[in-house]
Amino acid sequence: MHTAGTGDLTPELINRPQWDDELVAGSGMAVRDVSFVTVGGGIGSFVTVDYLRIAGVPADQIRVLSNIDQPWQTYEYLTRVSQIPRTERIRSDSSSRPDNIWGFPSYALAEAWRDRTLRPLLHVLGEPLFADYWTPRAGAVFASLERESSRIGYPEMQVNGVVRMVRRRVGGGYFTVLTPPAGSGGTKRVVYRSRFVHLAVGYPGLRFLPDLQAFRERYGDFHHVVNAYEPHEHVYEYLKTSPGTVVVRGGGIVASRVLQRLMDDRERHGLSTEIVHIFRTFVTGAHGPHLWSRRKGGHGFAYQGFNYPKSVWGGQLKAKMRRLDGDERAAEYRRMGGTNTPKRRRWQRQMRAGRSAGWYRPIQGTVDQVRPGPENSLVSVVTGQGGTREIESAYVIDCTGLSADIAEHRVLADLLEHGGAGRNPLGRLEVERHFEVKGTASGDGALYASGAATLGGYFPGVDTFLGLQVAAQEITDDLSRRGFAPRLGPVRSTAGWIRWALGRPV
Repeated sequence: MHTAGTGDLTPELINRPQWDDELVAGSGMAVRDVSFVTVGGGIGSFVTVDYLRIAGVPADQIRVLSNIDQPWQTYEYLTRVSQIPRTERIRSDSSSRPDNIWGFPSYALAEAWRDRTLRPLLHVLGEPLFADYWTPRAGAVFASLERESSRIGYPEMQVNGVVRMVRRRVGGGYFTVLTPPAGSGGTKRVVYRSRFVHLAVGYPGLRFLPDLQAFRERYGDFHHVVNAYEPHEHVYEYLKTSPGTVVVRGGGIVASRVLQRLMDDRERHGLSTEIVHIFRTFVTGAHGPHLWSRRKGGHGFAYQGFNYPKSVWGGQLKAKMRRLDGDERAAEYRRMGGTNTPKRRRWQRQMRAGRSAGWYRPIQGTVDQVRPGPENSLVSVVTGQGGTREIESAYVIDCTGLSADIAEHRVLADLLEHGGAGRNPLGRLEVERHFEVKGTASGDGALYASGAATLGGYFPGVDTFLGLQVAAQEITDDLSRRGFAPRLGPVRSTAGWIRWALGRPV
């Protein structure tokens, strides 16, 4: 006997790993039928839908379940708060276009055409020996995504709400449970019954270093200890009015952007800001196990143009990773991964000036504790080669990343507990080479995942524009083999590009 007509999840549903149609109908939840559901609604969902629409899948067979309004909304928020506004350039290759599955024309060519200048093309020809890697402006990326979203009818496929869980359906396929926005009417939950489900939920959440988390929890101070992915404009505004010291922690691209903002403000406004930059791992020069693959570095930073070597997206490393499993795959990730940042000439010049004048001090150490200091200051207790020291500052900016455990995401946690999913060698979702989540098959249906949640799989560059496109192509090809999506062959692809170039709807 089960509760009927509540329009909500019942205890029986929550505890069962597989649901049948009768059980769901008895709950009173509204049921919607559609062939393909993608959960997340960010750029990962967008790129996958883009491939399917170009391949010829009708819009009425696709639903995007999302709690954001536009696919680029979360990414734009993260870039903005981490000091990359629309006018600044992001860390992405010229040909990695999430709005253009063919990659032609590249962002550099499009910018050259729009601005009537050859400078972007000459820049690309000179990289990386004679110029930094050319990268697109954030605003250009968002504008192109908006155009493609309109062209493929993405807004008409989107349903707003928060996804609670995905469960396998008896007989094949899946049930995806959505909580609609408050006041939208109807039942408390809506269930989407589909043959295929795709998860592109991004990062599970912010990750704070243990000592900083302990400080925030103990003292309730979310103002002076901030994460670079949180709004923290108040730090820069304070430094414009009062001289102060800032502790920056982390050695990746976000730390680079925060440093550049602090240094730009110092130059532009004539400030006397001092920066103490704490590296847990301090790189002093070129490093790596093999002479031919050594990564450049110095003054704490490891330098690399992009997240991974370029061959992971379509060269020797991509082919090699597809053959590795278990510990061998994890070892290869450790060898080529790690925190790194591009070596940009502008902030290299700024850091040299700061080190010379003494207002920028990079140090190696482990922070044991952060505690309140005199006059609303913070004291960081740092243990390094020279022993233990105390560093007083007005603010601490944590730039160590977003990699919280996947179990902190409600949908992924439920999938691990009830859906048959497992973890890969890096602790994320284990997926097949075609991005189907291992252990989650349901009859003739399939559940796929792409993006950050799958890092550690057979394809390394998952959390990049081009990586999301590689995953979307693999998924589309698998759906074609299963008879759902038309095959995206040379003729259909060429016709699709012509329609894209002319701006015609699919």
